[in-house]
Amino acid sequence: MDEEKFLIGIDLANASPLLIELLIEDSTEPALFREIAKANINRPDILVLIMENPDTPEEVKEEISAMLRVPVKPKKEVVHVQRTPETILQRIQKLSVSERILLALRGGKEVRTILLRDPNKEVALTVMENPKITETEVELIARSRSIAEEALRKITKKREWMKNYNVILALVTNPKTPIPISISLVGDLKTKDLAVLEKSRNVAEGVRLTAKKLVRARKGH
Repeated sequence: MDEEKFLIGIDLANASPLLIELLIEDSTEPALFREIAKANINRPDILVLIMENPDTPEEVKEEISAMLRVPVKPKKEVVHVQRTPETILQRIQKLSVSERILLALRGGKEVRTILLRDPNKEVALTVMENPKITETEVELIARSRSIAEEALRKITKKREWMKNYNVILALVTNPKTPIPISISLVGDLKTKDLAVLEKSRNVAEGVRLTAKKLVRARKGH
């Protein structure tokens, strides 16, 4: 996916140091580092922040070094500060909604996990547009009973995710999934899962009955 597409409409020249710090913290995309550096050519503090980040690609560090006219620190001199999830959460909570939306679109796994629970629905839904999100994460979202219904609907609209059997099974068995969607997906389940589903008390009656009919039909009854 085109790097520039992510940054359209975002004024990185005025982005807070905290947002930039969170953006680059677990990124290995040279284009992102370059774009931030280019936008902040007149903000030495931001350039230093990028250059001293242990995960910044070496070629980007060299480019920033030339801009600042200072040498690049040897890798052994750069200390990687380990942060706890709680600390990351506290830092994220200091961001504005628009900054959290950008972070949701570009952040790493730890950040995505936190932002999926963001009280602002738009922030949470934007996480699902992050190109780095994995099918395992999508499956967890599909199983979640605390996720917004819109998120479950969003999963069904992405063909790539709906090729994953575990995602389909998670959606059908999640009572938060709209009943029409669950029923439309029941026919994609394996017979052994249908047999479990027809006895489940955690899904709607219509879903159970559909599963029961399919089990009988497949057994020739």
